[in-house]
Amino acid sequence: MLTDELKYKLMEALEKNPELSQREISKVIGISLGKVNFCINALMEVGLVKASNFKNSRNKLAYAYILTPKGIQEKAEVTSRFLQSKIRERDQLTLEIKKLKRQLNPENKGNEQ
Repeated sequence: MLTDELKYKLMEALEKNPELSQREISKVIGISLGKVNFCINALMEVGLVKASNFKNSRNKLAYAYILTPKGIQEKAEVTSRFLQSKIRERDQLTLEIKKLKRQLNPENKGNEQ
């Protein structure tokens, strides 16, 4: 299963540079080459990404991974969900930090920032 975070990172990388190889994508987003292959195939299977052949000087025949119109729409939705989850994480961390500060300095309970 692809998490929103993984989908976001993968689709963002592909949107910025569709000619990245799977090996390069793996380095950019910090996951294994096998996982990149699995994820790209999963995105292609549901019609979010398509692969096109192109020629370049490094690799005589390579693929460009292009977001489909459906993929562009999905990326916008994934980005929104991912942003909301990061905001929730930040809010939870802020509360935890305030709690820890109160524990370390109980005489300043009302003065946290």
